[in-house]
Amino acid sequence: MGPSPESRAELHLHLEGSVEPETLREINPSLSDSEIAAAFAHTDFDGFIQSFIWVNRQLQRPEHYAIAARRLFERLDAEHVTYTEVTLSVGTVLWKGQDFPPIYDALQREASRAKIQVRWILDAIRQFGPEAAKPIFDMAAERVNDGAVAIGIGGTESKGPAIWFKDLYREARDRGLRLTAHAGETCGAESVWQALEIGAERIGHGIHSIEDPRLLEHLRDHRIPLEVCITSNVCTGAVASLKDHPVRRLFDAGVPIILNTDDPALFRCTMTGEFDLAAREFGFTADELTAIAQNGFRYAFAAR
Repeated sequence: MGPSPESRAELHLHLEGSVEPETLREINPSLSDSEIAAAFAHTDFDGFIQSFIWVNRQLQRPEHYAIAARRLFERLDAEHVTYTEVTLSVGTVLWKGQDFPPIYDALQREASRAKIQVRWILDAIRQFGPEAAKPIFDMAAERVNDGAVAIGIGGTESKGPAIWFKDLYREARDRGLRLTAHAGETCGAESVWQALEIGAERIGHGIHSIEDPRLLEHLRDHRIPLEVCITSNVCTGAVASLKDHPVRRLFDAGVPIILNTDDPALFRCTMTGEFDLAAREFGFTADELTAIAQNGFRYAFAAR
């Protein structure tokens, strides 16, 4: 797999956080603009989680997920994204009491029709613990040859330490899954160390790695990439302000960086916008941004 000069890969992207207001109205025409705007309003990480849950509640049937995926793939194609690994919050599907297999089948049908290459990362809610996560890891392993490439843990970082999932991650690797984990987003460097200890090959966010020079050296020397989402981190309060974001310092320390949108509908951002932001606010040159774009393909789980 390799990029054309203008193509990009997005590796940290939540389907449920990508559902734009117009797509929600397509799914549920009874929703008003004001109702959606109120549900999308948030000023911190906890508020974002509530918005994420609200969107999830609108996805009530497999065809709702299919519509969300179809519109997402169309937008990515328009932005010259040719490959994506989309995270599915299977923990939320189960929490809603829904049957996951028909939802996944509907999503895979959409992926097969898309103009871009799509793979799936199945995600467990970390604060629910490893026992609740076990069925999700099994579902991912059962779909290794049907579009699923990796397993991850999301949710509230402080309430679900990565170390809880060490055994599940080891088993997942043995069953052919690649490993990623959210870490160092709202918690410090120790959370990233834990994600590495359980075997994570990529780190979702990881921005607080900047606090630990030894960790930066480890990430650099072992070529472990951080899936950086600048706008997301500002919107959730993971950084105090845009100027405080460490993306430039992480890059200058030699840590592999990938730019992503995370939850583009909820954070009102795009891949193009993230690259423009990196250039405008952090002084990334065209050559540096090309290298970052190439990282998206280099560290894609389907590429190795």
